[in-house]
Amino acid sequence: MIAAILSLTVLGAILGIALGIANKFLKVEGNPIVDELVDLMPGSNCGQCGYPGCVGAAEAIVAGTAPATCCPPGGKALVSAIAAKLGLTVDLSALGDDGPKIATVAEELCIGCCRCARVCPTDAILGGPKQIHNVFREACTGCEACIEKCPTEALVMKPVPVTLQHWVMPKPRLA
Repeated sequence: MIAAILSLTVLGAILGIALGIANKFLKVEGNPIVDELVDLMPGSNCGQCGYPGCVGAAEAIVAGTAPATCCPPGGKALVSAIAAKLGLTVDLSALGDDGPKIATVAEELCIGCCRCARVCPTDAILGGPKQIHNVFREACTGCEACIEKCPTEALVMKPVPVTLQHWVMPKPRLA
């Protein structure tokens, strides 16, 4: 028994050291501009931009195949930050910025068909077959994928409700 434990411990230590050395010498360097753009993005990986996650969208923006306005959840603030980072000029007047939104379920219309839960990329919709569904607010990214699939139009997008956790004092009006 002790021989087995000792041999597995030695084998684990040797393989761990080998992986550490391989990581040091075989490391692939990425584009630092892409990493900076990914840090600016919301990180929800919702797919609203048409790319597989925020990394794919950042790579496409840097490559020039996607516009700086491709991330709807980021809004105007993200577009202006990307434009400043890459030295682009972007017309923000055509870009709508309603703020963050989440899906909500009208319980009287929900029939429990589960179509919305199947397309939700973050599993934010809770409920079983033939039961009323609900949306887990903290997991909803506002991608609107569920809105298109709901046959009874029970899902609607509403602004994120103001709570103590994310309330921001508005700027005072100048008289």
